[in-house]
This record gives sequence, structure tokens and C-alpha cells, in this order.
Amino acid sequence: MILISCGKNQSDGNDALVFRYNESANIATLDPAFAKSQNVIWACHQLFNGLVQLDDSLHIQPDIAKEWTISEDGLTYHFTLRNDVYFHKNQLFGVDSTRTVIATDFEYSLNRLKSEKVASPGGWILQNVAEFKAVNDTLFKIQLTQPFPAFLGLLSMKYASVVPKEVMESPNYDFRTKPIGTGPFQFKIWEENVKLVLRRNPIYFEKDKKGLQLPYLEAVAITFLPDKQSGFLAFIQGKLDFISGLDPSYKDEILTQKGDLQPKYAKEVNLISGPYLNTEYLGFRMDGSDKTVLDKRIRQALNYGFDRAKMITYLRNNMGIPATSGVIPSGMPSFNGQLGYDFNAEKAKSLVVDYSLETGIKKPKVILSTNATYIDIAEFLQREWQKIGLEVEIDVNPPSTLRQAIATGKVSFFRASWIADYPDAENYLSLFYSKNFAPNGPNYTHFSNAAFDALYEKAFLETDDAKRFDLYQQMDKIIIDEAPIIPLFYDKVARFTRKNVSGLGINPLNLLSLKNVKKE
Repeated sequence: MILISCGKNQSDGNDALVFRYNESANIATLDPAFAKSQNVIWACHQLFNGLVQLDDSLHIQPDIAKEWTISEDGLTYHFTLRNDVYFHKNQLFGVDSTRTVIATDFEYSLNRLKSEKVASPGGWILQNVAEFKAVNDTLFKIQLTQPFPAFLGLLSMKYASVVPKEVMESPNYDFRTKPIGTGPFQFKIWEENVKLVLRRNPIYFEKDKKGLQLPYLEAVAITFLPDKQSGFLAFIQGKLDFISGLDPSYKDEILTQKGDLQPKYAKEVNLISGPYLNTEYLGFRMDGSDKTVLDKRIRQALNYGFDRAKMITYLRNNMGIPATSGVIPSGMPSFNGQLGYDFNAEKAKSLVVDYSLETGIKKPKVILSTNATYIDIAEFLQREWQKIGLEVEIDVNPPSTLRQAIATGKVSFFRASWIADYPDAENYLSLFYSKNFAPNGPNYTHFSNAAFDALYEKAFLETDDAKRFDLYQQMDKIIIDEAPIIPLFYDKVARFTRKNVSGLGINPLNLLSLKNVKKE
């Protein structure tokens, strides 16, 4: 009996040092140059560091660069590096099995990001960069071709992580499956499609407010159950410490319609939710052949003609924020809650009547193209818009077919979304800049407005955040007035943890950071 009791206590103690979560989408690589999807970004975030990082409020914070300066013209950045950051131990570093990160490591890492041979999907973050170089071991310089105030945000992406040249270029070394970084956790073992284990980095440079070395956990264990419902069941059974997001297979099981935890889980589970930098919207092709949606009265009527709050409550279990405030989402520093469309059925009806009287079309018709995932929202809108005098046909397409049709202008009214790559509203406003017309850019609506373009270009030259945010809000107002889109809702991050987990923050980019997590 004594042996059994001691054995159980030892097991519980070890378990309290391991953080376990499931990745249903699998992980294709652990090379940060290919950290494009969320599942890869989450794993790489535990393994690598860059010059700067984001806090949970999306403010730029020091990382390997302890400080930096920006020239008055916004073109030249100087980063001063810490001298106590070491790569994870590896025999390729020689006798000491590690070494200090220096400025030439960033020179190598960014050159690799640009290399056509590497073909990283993240090379675009350097599109405004003229040159970069190591001035000395602790000073790194970047020169831009034109001012880009959001540039520091780009450098916080995992693409810009530092990697060691001698490991990366060692013959027969597979960096994709055996990464060496500087992060709070280091690679231990990876059985693809089964399990990935990361161990605590004993020489990590960051400390908490009390001076204690991070991270607190001993290990991170990631499983790869492809079915999200199976992952949910494993979480409920206590086999996982964390799940993220709401899947239709379990959203009503764990949440009430108002978005609260179901009472039966309240004692075992914590719900953490907050804004997510994802705007879900419907777009109009502004230079298409459908004359109905080319009329601003119809576009505005569609915006006025449904209750966004009701849609979020009944179809999303309140996991979303009604998009009554423009294209810039809640959670972004330049968000303006005074813009947008409220539900106004009478206003919507009058706009449709005006259009009908002028054109002679008694019941205007629109065709909404979407995919099967959003059919519930499409059918809700169809019913609501019929009440204001519009006939709505729903055209359901496979996701890949819909994306291609949107990019090539084959659909005039379509469902879309935009998730921010970096924490600056320019990310969203670029969707409406006339020089970004799809398929060569993200302007899928082909919206073109001279006043908008002038403000967009002016914002690039503005280094004062407050003044730049004012320009962003002026652009957002033009989008609302001209209505090339129908903002539906700003998404929310929903995270569920066991009660014994603490220190797991939440941020509008839904970035998973485990260095401050504890398990009791």
C-alpha cells in the first residue's frame, strides 16, 4: 500500500510539469521559415525567438533585441541585442554544445528568408527592406526602401526567428524535424502524426517579475488526433490540459447559447475568451456585371437589413462581436466603435423601394456565394433579407472553388474573412487599396476610391501612432459609406483549460505562449 501511494504521488507530480494539447491539423514542419499556418506557428513559438515580440495587448516588446532606435524618416532601424541568449544545445556547436546569438545570426536568418532556393512563404515580410547587416556582434541594422510603420509588427512573426547557420547548413541534418532555436522549450522527440514532445530549455534567457527563470513547465506534449470531437472528449476526460476554438461537434455541449460554460463543466473547466483579429464579411465585386449589387442602395440595404447580435447569439453561441463598427476589428488599437451599420429594417426597406421605383424591378435578386461551413449564416441572412423585399439565392461551393472564383471575379457577392498577419489596421485596409486588385493582391472587391488611396498612402509616411490611427479611421469611414462589404462579425478567441492551469494568457492574434504557464 505504501509503494502504491508513493508511486501515485510521483506520477501526479510529473504530470503537473507537462502541458498537453491536441493538434487536429497535424504539423508539417518545425522550421520557422515555413510557419504559415496556426498549428506550425504555435509549435515554433515555443522553440524560437526573434528581435521583438508581442504582449497580450499586441504591443511590441523586446525579445533578443533589448532596445532599438528608428530614424526620424522611418527608414533606418538599429537593434541592440542581448548578450545572454544561447542556442539550444547541439553537438554541431562544438565543445560547449551551444553558443551566444550574435547579429550575424539575424543577417543569415533574414537572408535565408529571402532566398529563392529556400522558397519561404514568409519572404514577403521583407518586401520594404532595402538592406540589413550586422554592424558588430550586438548591433543589427535594417534599412527600408520606404517608411512602413507596421514593420516592427512584421518582425514579431515567427518567419523572422533566428536560426544557427552551422546547424542549418550541416550536411544530412534535417532542420525541419530537429529544430535548434533559442526558445523556452527545446525539441525532444517527434513521431509524425502521433506525438511531439518539447522539453524545458534550461538556459533560457527570460525571467519572470520575481527573477525566476522561465519557463515553469518541464515539457509540452502535443498529440495529433485528427477528429476535433475526439480531442474534446480527451480534454473532458482530463487527458488534455487545453483546447482552442469552437467546433460544431461540441460547441453546444460545452457552451450555453449566451456563450457561458454549461453548468456541468463549470467546476472542472475555465473559459478564456477575447477579441480575435479576424473580420468575417460578405464582399461585393465592385466592377462586376451584376447591376443589382453595383447599386449602393442595395448594398446599404443589405447592411441595415439584419440583426448581427441575434445572428451571433443563435448561430455562434455568442462567440463573436457583432460587426457594427467597420472593417477594423475589435482588439485592434485603431478600432472605432462609432462607425458601422446597426439593424434598421425600415431604413433597409426604404432603400429597396427607392431602387425598385427607379429601375422598375419589383423584387431585386442577389446571389450569395459561400461554402458549406457557413450555410447556416447564409440561410439566416436569406430569411432576414426576404423581409426587406430582396430575393436571395444561395450558391454553395467547395472552399477551393470559391476562393478561385472570388480571386478571378466570377462571383459578384461572396462570403470571405480576413485574419491579421500582424497587429496593424493597414492589414485590413490593404483589402481596399486600388493597386492591390486581385488576383495580384488582396483587394477581392476591386474597390477603387481616390480619397481612400490618398489616405492609405499618407498613412505609410506617418510615424506618429495617434495620427496614423486617425487616418485609418477616416479610411474605415469611407468603406462604411460606400459599402463594398457587409461586415458580419469580429471573431473571438475561445480557450478552454483545466482548472489546475494558470498563466495561459489570451491575445487577439490567438498566439499560444506557454512560457508563463503553470500547472498545480
